[in-house]
Amino acid sequence: MNTLSLLQTPSSARAAALGVDRLSVYAPTDLNVGIDNPSLISESYSNRVALNYVGLFSGSKSGSVSYGYKSKILGTFLFGLHFNSYGRFRAFDDAEVEQGTFGAADIALSVGWALNIDSNFSIGASLLPVVSQYESYTAVALAMNVAGSYVSDDKRFSATVMASNIGAQIVTFDGTAESLPFNLSASCSYKADNAPFRIFLQLDHLTKWNLSYEDPLNPSTVIDPYTNEPVSKPWYSGVSDVLDGVARHASLGVEADIKNIFFLRLGYRYRQMVEMSADDRTNINLSGFSYGFGLRTKKFEFSFARRNYHLGQAPNYISLSFKF
Repeated sequence: MNTLSLLQTPSSARAAALGVDRLSVYAPTDLNVGIDNPSLISESYSNRVALNYVGLFSGSKSGSVSYGYKSKILGTFLFGLHFNSYGRFRAFDDAEVEQGTFGAADIALSVGWALNIDSNFSIGASLLPVVSQYESYTAVALAMNVAGSYVSDDKRFSATVMASNIGAQIVTFDGTAESLPFNLSASCSYKADNAPFRIFLQLDHLTKWNLSYEDPLNPSTVIDPYTNEPVSKPWYSGVSDVLDGVARHASLGVEADIKNIFFLRLGYRYRQMVEMSADDRTNINLSGFSYGFGLRTKKFEFSFARRNYHLGQAPNYISLSFKF
């Protein structure tokens, strides 16, 4: 069982709008790219600050702040703080007598650093101590992200291979150690010559083929009520199963660039759509889709996004970046 879901939730509006959590793109002023992908931390991050806010489900909130610092000896570092606050809850004892309220939150610090091997290749890593506090229960973990990236000379193509959330719990909630949500991913982006848009693609969980979830209350295998045997599937179901398996690993996004000032973004996650779609087919299923926009000036960058998880909830993301 995985723990500390904070490590899997994006906080930047750009990543949320594109549906790609680990952006691979040359972005010398977007600190959020470096937070998610340490191999693309840039010297231009120095003295820049990025702020993110997310309105999650049922009053829960998430946010982050990051700061870039350039050392003359050691290079550029990117420091960050990311939190999820799940609100206040009513507490009761065994006799169902109310005992007040309690809170629940996750907090992660991060320190990232990158090394340019040459003009095209770079590697980077970030260290993330994480603390979860739920009422009187506390868990502490130490995680690390390691990545390597390639950026073409014209900056139109970028590719990254990344191992996320390598580590373990140091302090457990109840003495039972839970694994961190490890993810080996590959991502890339490409902007065609003289085209006003960039395409993003990410493949997640490359160490695990089957990402499907079988609901025990609603199984996909149909049983014949007379023979009590599984109903045979048509010949093309095998091809369909393979395509479904591949699609569950993929996230796709498109960013339209209007004179490098205004940006429109759209993302799609197939796995999220099939897992979170409603049974009522009369409703339009927008689960898995995300969208947003961005504005860039000489002094600051602003982004907004909305990600549709299911019919009931679609969190809003706000990001602001500026230079001192």
